[in-house]
Amino acid sequence: MPDPLQRADAPANPAADLFYGAALDRIRRFMLAIGALATLAALPLFGWKTAAGVLLGCAVAWMNFVWLKQAIGAVADRVTPFGRRQSSASTVAKFLLRYALIAIGAYAIFLSSRESLYGFLGGLFLAVAAILCEAAYEAFVSLRRGL
Repeated sequence: MPDPLQRADAPANPAADLFYGAALDRIRRFMLAIGALATLAALPLFGWKTAAGVLLGCAVAWMNFVWLKQAIGAVADRVTPFGRRQSSASTVAKFLLRYALIAIGAYAIFLSSRESLYGFLGGLFLAVAAILCEAAYEAFVSLRRGL
């Protein structure tokens, strides 16, 4: 079955498909590396409370990223004629649970330490930083290899 998003006159490029198909795995690796580096950098620069907040924020960002991927897969399964279907209620519950966990975590950290809250909020941007790294890497490789 042809890809509906691919132009009819565009030639298939298996190397490009393989490269761009691995983006999600690269984003996960970027998230692990950036999270570890941010936590280690925050420790001497801002202290253990901020570093702990960064670590917790990165963990929540990682969970959020994984759950978001699952939610997108569930929605895709519901709108396509093939695939396994998940209940709408569980998809919505997971979607709302993500934000409830972030709010509860931020409130609990705010009550204990303002420095930890700053670190937590910074750690929540882990996925954004990883996606920016992936975009830069894809631009570099596509210019270098002509993909």
